[in-house]
Amino acid sequence: MDETLPARSWQRAWAALGLTAPDGLMQRLLDAWAEPQRHYHTQQHLRECLALLEPALCLAQHPGEVELALWFHDAVYDPQGKDNEARSADWATEALAQAGAGSAVQQRVRALIMATCHDAEPTDPDARLLVDIDLAILGAEPVRFAEYDAQVRAEYRWVPSWLYRRKRKEVLAGFLARSTIFGTERFRERPEGQARENLRSAV
Repeated sequence: MDETLPARSWQRAWAALGLTAPDGLMQRLLDAWAEPQRHYHTQQHLRECLALLEPALCLAQHPGEVELALWFHDAVYDPQGKDNEARSADWATEALAQAGAGSAVQQRVRALIMATCHDAEPTDPDARLLVDIDLAILGAEPVRFAEYDAQVRAEYRWVPSWLYRRKRKEVLAGFLARSTIFGTERFRERPEGQARENLRSAV
């Protein structure tokens, strides 16, 4: 793993916005991503997302906003919570306001983060890119996919096994039922086939 990636990504995102990040914010975010209740939604996931975005930044209409949205998209994560994305979006918009970002930037970043609820397929190009990156784990190599599957179970260890299996199957089957899992050509060309293999196996 590229140890310089987080700092490079962080500086690039704020530079693209023409803003200066609030003091200490990057470390507060990294600390949040390292909280003990996390097993999948960790710094590993953040780094994997940032690594996927870096070569795809040219596809973003607002690259700084997409990159910053990735930093914040699971910044708040309570496995038993129902409003993690909304609270993460609140944190992002508060940080952007503190840095002097305009309301349009704040609202676009909020919308990007809320798109990771995965309750609807996004139509906005930047949201499609961000959601594809967030879902790219579905198309990971089988060993990493198995690790991811175990990490998600660990986050929901409080759920009885019979109920977890039923709900998890519903979620994965929902992705498998889509005409395409990924919304951008870049990801349909690359991990779509592997994602379908992984999902069929898991379901």
